[in-house]
Amino acid sequence: MKLLITLLVFFIFYKDVTAQQKPKKTKTTSIDKRIVEGNASFYSTNLTGTITATGETFNNNEMTAASNSFKLRTWVKVINLSNNKSVIVRITDRMHKRMAKKGRVIDLSRAAAKKLNFIKKGVTTVQVYEVAKPVN
Repeated sequence: MKLLITLLVFFIFYKDVTAQQKPKKTKTTSIDKRIVEGNASFYSTNLTGTITATGETFNNNEMTAASNSFKLRTWVKVINLSNNKSVIVRITDRMHKRMAKKGRVIDLSRAAAKKLNFIKKGVTTVQVYEVAKPVN
């Protein structure tokens, strides 16, 4: 019986310790903007012409992206943390769940990836947060 109680206490304690050690991928700033950090990739060229989650036809030349962290049709600013370049894109699609398991937080159009200068690298670390719709 003592062994059972000891094991139970150990597992409860272990669960609390490991829960505290998990890193958070999102944080909230003082101005209540959710900032998401993680890896960004970009769409394959063969996906041009496919239908996105918003019902729009995907075009790799537009400033759009897929993300599971933000609502569809939301405008977000993406900052490449390796060179501090940034773009504003609209979320038009959702990422496959296996991308999230790889640490991806956003999948950009090729046009956006070119502006962030990571086409050759393929993946880069970014910071993403929601912004107001840009005025042209």
